[in-house]
Amino acid sequence: MYTIFKKEIAAFLSSLIAYIAIVIFLIVLGLFVWVFPDTSVLNYGFSTLDSLFNIAPWVFMFLIPAITMRSFSEENKTGTIELLTTRPITDIQIILGKYFAGLVLVFFAILPTLIYYFSIYQLGSVKGNIDSGAVIGSYIGLLFLGACFVAVGIFCSAMSDNQIVAFIIAVFLCFIAYSGFESFSQLDLFGRVDDFVAKLGISNHYLSISRGIMDSRDVIYFMSFIILFILGTKTKLASRKW
Repeated sequence: MYTIFKKEIAAFLSSLIAYIAIVIFLIVLGLFVWVFPDTSVLNYGFSTLDSLFNIAPWVFMFLIPAITMRSFSEENKTGTIELLTTRPITDIQIILGKYFAGLVLVFFAILPTLIYYFSIYQLGSVKGNIDSGAVIGSYIGLLFLGACFVAVGIFCSAMSDNQIVAFIIAVFLCFIAYSGFESFSQLDLFGRVDDFVAKLGISNHYLSISRGIMDSRDVIYFMSFIILFILGTKTKLASRKW
């Protein structure tokens, strides 16, 4: 697994896509946090990073599929996936190696945004007048959300030999997983189970953790979501042997 992990990291670092995606991510967040009047923290009148954590999931919805779209699509297209399977390594080790490589890139994309936190911490009319607990919770929630989107991206990459198709499917599934269930619940189509439908979506649990309260139900949800898509990827890889 570690060999696959190193191979994927090296491939990401040798590709412009990863750098461009991360730079765009940081620029977009920077514009929303500091520049655009409706979301700029400079116009809020109080210290908060809500604009960052509100827009970041939507940017991740495109960033992460762009990073993960080549994970298996490239292997399938070039036939190198067959070479991987001849090595003394299981399918789940291949998947986890690629998954953790994608997760590391997401972590490094988030890391520079800490500058925004320290800037607001220093610039407040009262130094340090920011809810650090909520910020920490929001970062944890963002990491969990990123981990879910990476699992979706890896799964979609295994589903298609075409990177663009994998990207489009991943964006669609990420959108449904994050916002779709909550939107459906607001249509009052399900009666008494509307609240349950909303809780099936990522946004409900992401917002819950962002309040600075770690609920075991939210952690279980995120872990179950990740495991579900990793097992789905494993099933897809196993199907080539049938």
